[in-house]
Amino acid sequence: MPRRKKTVAGQAAARGPLPALPDELIDQLVKGPMSPEQVQDLMLAFNKAVIERAMSAEMNLHLGYPPGDAKPTDQANERNGSSGKTVLTERGAVRIEVPRDRDASFEPILIPKHERRFRGFDERIIAMYARGMSVREIQAFIAEHYGTQVSPDFISSVTDEVMAEAAAWQNRPLEPMYPVVFFDALRVKIRGDGVVSNKAVYLALGVLPDGSRDVLGLWIEQTEGAKFWLKVFNELKTRGLADILIAVVDGLKGLTEAIGAVYPKTTVQTCIVHLIRNSLDYASWKDRKSLAAALKPIYTAPSAEAAAELLEAFAASPWSEKYPSIVASWRRAWEHVVPFFVFPPDIRRVIYTTNAIESLNMQLRKIIKTRGHFPTDEAATKLLWLAIRNVLAKTVRPTYDWKGAMNQFAVLFGERFTLARA
Repeated sequence: MPRRKKTVAGQAAARGPLPALPDELIDQLVKGPMSPEQVQDLMLAFNKAVIERAMSAEMNLHLGYPPGDAKPTDQANERNGSSGKTVLTERGAVRIEVPRDRDASFEPILIPKHERRFRGFDERIIAMYARGMSVREIQAFIAEHYGTQVSPDFISSVTDEVMAEAAAWQNRPLEPMYPVVFFDALRVKIRGDGVVSNKAVYLALGVLPDGSRDVLGLWIEQTEGAKFWLKVFNELKTRGLADILIAVVDGLKGLTEAIGAVYPKTTVQTCIVHLIRNSLDYASWKDRKSLAAALKPIYTAPSAEAAAELLEAFAASPWSEKYPSIVASWRRAWEHVVPFFVFPPDIRRVIYTTNAIESLNMQLRKIIKTRGHFPTDEAATKLLWLAIRNVLAKTVRPTYDWKGAMNQFAVLFGERFTLARA
């Protein structure tokens, strides 16, 4: 059943009823028709009053007595007036009076010392940044909607706060076993040493034993190779990932060798759909549909032997004469195509394509397409992590027909699958 999109009404219902305001108070505040500007000023005034009242209550709790009462005889600390402070709220900037005490030991919780943003304002900035808005676009949005000017450095400092969260996510413990892990890469322009270059962002998307999906991590590297992938797999193992049953890849250089060094039992499978797409790239548009139909018997063959015979038949056909590079590309990848034919249909459907990770990449590309380039690797990591966090926050449905595949995994891989699920 398709998941319903959250509506404004649904979000309000989920929040529950708001506290009712007395009619007398509303009558005092609202006298006759009001312009949008007057409503905005009224809401800011209300925010100011509530914030100041809440901080006064915090001071009462800190000192142990309300204003006007005598302080405890054994206590030297007392109220010492207030100091003005401008804070940014979701409705704009507001000037508040922060209560002070004699020995300066009061530490407000609602708006901590040296903090000039009300809780919720940072989240609004981070949400806009995560949706691909540039710093200057956010700056313009805040000026237009809140009537407040903030610097680009201010916005960057807010978004930089998520780097600790990103680092914690990148280093979090993993499950001991993933039946399938898809590896893929997307290209991002990043400045380094005064030159903008294309760097690869590598992603690992794992299918958990229950069929749900999880992004295991992201890594940025100038060039790929066995040395880089060895570092990635050693990191995954250090984080608790002891076994990968099937790794689905798309010809990433050095990845196969690195998997063999760290996870020698893992089956490396070439993405069949990528192989087909690469084959069609050689063909003209008018030939692609017919060529795809001619290739289909190869990857739908019941066994590796039958597939090899069908590949040779394709090599002897007019298609091979017209596009000789196609047969060569299949033969080069054949070692990692063959494992596919060992698996039953339920598992083939799971590993047939990297569509799951390509869908994630597509969402990430939507976020980064508005950026000409990133100033640093850290800036790219920050935005990509925020985008991934948005994706992970959504309900991730189990892999297609996972129950059938799960039973086949249990038969084919025995204790490697069943013990990890126990």
